[in-house]
Amino acid sequence: MKMPPARATTMIAVATIASYFILAVAGLSETADFIGGFIPARLGGIELEGALPVWITPLSATLLHAGIVHLGFNLLILVYCGRSVEAAVGTFGTLLLYLIGAYAAALAQYLASPLDMSPMIGASGAISALFGAYALLFGRPRDSNMPPRVAYALNVVWLAVAWVGIQLMIGFAMPGAGFTVAIWAHIGGFLAGLLLARPLLLLKYRSA
Repeated sequence: MKMPPARATTMIAVATIASYFILAVAGLSETADFIGGFIPARLGGIELEGALPVWITPLSATLLHAGIVHLGFNLLILVYCGRSVEAAVGTFGTLLLYLIGAYAAALAQYLASPLDMSPMIGASGAISALFGAYALLFGRPRDSNMPPRVAYALNVVWLAVAWVGIQLMIGFAMPGAGFTVAIWAHIGGFLAGLLLARPLLLLKYRSA
């Protein structure tokens, strides 16, 4: 079956690619990390001259990446999951999911390290929301003889526990690897995707 045009997914991908290459050509990539990256400690009142308002940085951070590999991996997951999720929840639902995922990711990262002055950059937190929705909408639920609502709730819990476990293992494996993975941002975004997938699906079909 041919899927409808993935307008939201395409728009997000184009904006992300354009932002990366514009900043790279201008030689502003590292400066932009502190201007537009999400810095948890700023929510505690710490000022950073020249930076964007802290409330918009969870979104602007999704347009910043640490390198071509970082960008490429995120785009791969974005396109793969985003097209299917958008076919299910629609253009508006996908944009809303991505937006809320970005802020849920930033909130989770803040709660995990509220004094951190390192800028969190990359779209992986917001993309994790799409991945969470994809896993719930298209993944095969575990066989169960329980009532549908109970089975659905258990599937959500199972996916959440599995994702948190994977991210924690990544976090334990990364120290000393030369880079930092914002595992709590991934967890926050994924959980947002799990919670919003069904409501957005129902919203689309009620509006049809």
